[in-house]
Amino acid sequence: MMTAIGIDDEPVALEVIKAHAAKVPFMELKGLFTNAFQALDYLRKEKVDVLFLDIKMPDVTGIELLKSLPDPPLVVFTTAYSEHAVHSFELDAIDYLLKPFSLARFLKACNKVHAYLQLKQEKIPVNIPEFIFIKSGYDQIRILLNEILYLESAGNYVNFILKDRKLLSRLSMNEASQLLPESLFTRIHRSFIVSNQQISKIDRTSVWIGNVQVPVGSAYAEEVGKIWQGPA
Repeated sequence: MMTAIGIDDEPVALEVIKAHAAKVPFMELKGLFTNAFQALDYLRKEKVDVLFLDIKMPDVTGIELLKSLPDPPLVVFTTAYSEHAVHSFELDAIDYLLKPFSLARFLKACNKVHAYLQLKQEKIPVNIPEFIFIKSGYDQIRILLNEILYLESAGNYVNFILKDRKLLSRLSMNEASQLLPESLFTRIHRSFIVSNQQISKIDRTSVWIGNVQVPVGSAYAEEVGKIWQGPA
């Protein structure tokens, strides 16, 4: 059973979290806070697995609150402002819920947290899929993961660069990232995700997929470093 709290200055938003959480059988909602400082006081005394954290709050933002925690739980940011998405993922948020979010989308976030905790605790084996389906035009295309070299953002689309072809899909980079196993693929730039297995060379500013040089964004340097180090 994973534990959670919700932090949001809007009581209505917390009621949504409460209603959705009541339908998630593997999660216990320990508290709801409209006051960020009361939430901080609670977190000093109690440990939880995940925070559902609003970004835009008075006095202290969700981002400032998260940065103040010496050993923060996993975080799912909740906000009505899509422009905060990139910053939230730079802070290693496990997910990002754009208000108003549905029960299905909330459950997807909870499943991501639960899977991460299971993997971290090594309680169950994690089965990595061999393929994914993406929508390209009017078709659902089956792609083997070992065919993927890298992904490149193209406006409102993402280009899947494969060994023998390219496929364009109407996805955001965050949505594309959620389709791919984190152990096999790494976001190295706002506009690029690479297959770890296909990397031939890495330096401070670039990775190479074969002879193709792909830039490393400064905000993603730590993730690129993890490729060097291998699995923990």
